Amino acid sequence: MVTPLLLAQGVAKTFPNGTIALHGVDLALRAGRVHGLLGANGAGKSTLVKILSGALPASGGTVTWRGASARWTGPARARAAGIATIYQHVPLVPTLSVLENILLDRGGWRRDRRDQRAEVAALLARVGHELDLDALVGDLPIGARQMVAIVQALASGADLIVMDEPTASLAGHERETVYRIVRMLAHAEQRAILFISHFLDEIVSLTDEVTVLRDGRVALNAETATLDEAAIAAAIAGRSVTALSRTADRWIGAPALVATGLSVPGRLGATDITVAAGEIVGIAGLLGSGRSELLHAIFGAHPVQTGNVQLHGQPVGPSPEEAVAAGIALVPEDRAAQGYIPQFEIWKNIGLPHVGAGSWLLDPAAERGAADAAIARLAIRTPDADTIVTDLSGGNAQKVVIAKWLGERTRLLLLDEPTAGIDIGARTDILQLIQSFADDGLPVLLVSSEFSELIAICDRILVMRDGRIVAERRAGDIDEQGLILLAGGTLPTVEQAA
Repeated sequence: MVTPLLLAQGVAKTFPNGTIALHGVDLALRAGRVHGLLGANGAGKSTLVKILSGALPASGGTVTWRGASARWTGPARARAAGIATIYQHVPLVPTLSVLENILLDRGGWRRDRRDQRAEVAALLARVGHELDLDALVGDLPIGARQMVAIVQALASGADLIVMDEPTASLAGHERETVYRIVRMLAHAEQRAILFISHFLDEIVSLTDEVTVLRDGRVALNAETATLDEAAIAAAIAGRSVTALSRTADRWIGAPALVATGLSVPGRLGATDITVAAGEIVGIAGLLGSGRSELLHAIFGAHPVQTGNVQLHGQPVGPSPEEAVAAGIALVPEDRAAQGYIPQFEIWKNIGLPHVGAGSWLLDPAAERGAADAAIARLAIRTPDADTIVTDLSGGNAQKVVIAKWLGERTRLLLLDEPTAGIDIGARTDILQLIQSFADDGLPVLLVSSEFSELIAICDRILVMRDGRIVAERRAGDIDEQGLILLAGGTLPTVEQAA
């Protein structure tokens, strides 16, 4: 076996509040191989990655890098040593261009230097992807930002690239691009890749070796070729996991949401959509198809838009404040930037939608009680409601974002990638929770890159492409392959066929 490029032995981490995140974890990463890292939310994955990347000190154990003991005092030191980390929520500078972000680690460079533009263009050609070097990163969708981060890691010359949920918010076509790049980096360029993911199918097809963490310990380490999805799922959950199956058709009431002529210049063409009480309507589409823009237009989050929104026969004004007042709840795709306030505790974040509503928000005891109830209902893993939300794992932070809207005031639920970056057990819990909302008569509009999830829990599925709805199907009448072909423009829509 090839000598590990990085070897972690007995790595442990105890936080000042007494929480033990890691109990002596071993991990060996080798050049030319893709190593998968999995685990439920709170299993210790993020803590381990932060230790390896220099963002956190370990409480015990050793890390060996290129055969020598290593202990980095910050991410910059680890990056200088040859370790690049691409986090799920890409920490790029939104006010800088693509070119400036890719070369962010460089000092004293000028934007108009042709040699540096040529260098970045060569990197993009190497990975087979196009990006506008002058575009502001803040204007890019999440998938494009992910590609900027990958090219940034290449520009740093890293020999070990850690990818934390790089495909969590991507659809099939975009994921294949990431897979191709990962294989090229590992097998053709002999870099070591640590690939963290909740998607079992991509772990099985992409990685050479798998490590599963559970409760801060290594629950499984094996060659991927010896495993299947069921074995990995059982190691993650500590038990056998049953896949989510489609439920019987539920009761559907009268139209609740009626939106007509919604448009956002350059992003969303004039769109009409109706969602009935008790109905779950899914939105399938690739990145850039307009799926998120549609939800944000309904929520009034785009400053320039046209069209009308009615909820239960009452007009809704074109602003988030008016949408919330009308009972519209939005769980956004980018939860770190839009879903919660990082400096707030769980109970304060859960109470955010009620600010100014004249409710129990002015009663901290009642707020904490509501937060405790939400923590129990959604099985949020936390010591208590006073935990700062950024101290939670990604999946538990997402549950806090959803928990904000678990009140009687919510009359329409808009969900944008609610299960992105969430482990298989928690994902099933959230999907079942969405079904329970609909069973209670709540209309739900759901965007997901996981087309299998849409088929499993939706009543109808709308397919979007180029900012427009191009097809509509009953969930029971189409399979995942059919949705992929429709979203990619391979199959004709009903309208095109007519």
